Amino acid sequence: MSNLKHSQSNNLIIFTRYPEPGKTKTRLIPALGAQGAANLQRQLTEHTVKEAKKLFPNITISIYYTGQNQQVMQDWLGDNLTYYTQANGDLGNRMKSAFTDSFNLGFSKVIIIGIDCPDLNITILQQAFSCLDNHDLVLGEAADGGYYLIGLKRVIPEVFQNIPWGTSQVLSITKNIAKKINLSTYILPILSDIDRPEDLPIWKKHQP
Repeated sequence: MSNLKHSQSNNLIIFTRYPEPGKTKTRLIPALGAQGAANLQRQLTEHTVKEAKKLFPNITISIYYTGQNQQVMQDWLGDNLTYYTQANGDLGNRMKSAFTDSFNLGFSKVIIIGIDCPDLNITILQQAFSCLDNHDLVLGEAADGGYYLIGLKRVIPEVFQNIPWGTSQVLSITKNIAKKINLSTYILPILSDIDRPEDLPIWKKHQP
């Protein structure tokens, strides 16, 4: 925990895992090996953080991590970010908990992203924050049926409950829930995650 009560009103939360071989990007191990998959996790995280930092000084960036302690994460990604360990439970519970933390700290607009989507750039992030001015919920549609971004102005528990995380139904079920409880929802452009060996060409085009 660091920097309680922020002057900024916007918080960008990045979910990631420390790149330990065998524990991260496991679906890519058949193609890259355990060390190669961990290296990709490291590179994708660094790429995402670098892109997010282009939003400074207008937002705060919070890293929610698993697999290490705060000092190791800070040594890796820098000390101009705030660091928190992810909550227990499924992805929905971990995201709900992170949103709750942020709103309790006084942020008015909060977005959560992962590190699997290298095409997610500053333009889309800025669009997401501005769309929260007029919408309750902002979602970034992933090509696999999930979402790569979720933005809220308050905790809405329903959008994190009874979701089959990791399946191709995540986005459609979330949109149905939002409709049912009368949330105005904005959907950002479709982007692809890097989860499987066939997704690796997406990352190749970001290489120097």
